[in-house]
Amino acid sequence: MADLGKLDDEDYPTFSTGQAADVLGVQQAFLRSLDSADLVRPARSDGGHRRYSRRQLAAVARLRELFDEGHTLAAAGRILGLEERLAAAREEIADLRERLADDPPAPGSDGN
Repeated sequence: MADLGKLDDEDYPTFSTGQAADVLGVQQAFLRSLDSADLVRPARSDGGHRRYSRRQLAAVARLRELFDEGHTLAAAGRILGLEERLAAAREEIADLRERLADDPPAPGSDGN
């Protein structure tokens, strides 16, 4: 029986290099250059072929946008990394705010 849960998994390596290039409208060489530059590291199939996840396709699309805006691949990679860190920090802040709202400090504690 097939594991249909993988259909919703953004990190499951589904797309071949050719499929990823077609979906994104880029050359396969561009995808290989991102791998060589260690910006997007696709999984490998048993036969050694690159396999990309949906999350990686989104990262490649963003890198391509930044590259098209005139940034070098190195700069685009740095920007993407900073954007990902910022998104993670915002998510953590939202989680902490939710936890504080669910569990307010006891009266008289240092929680103000």
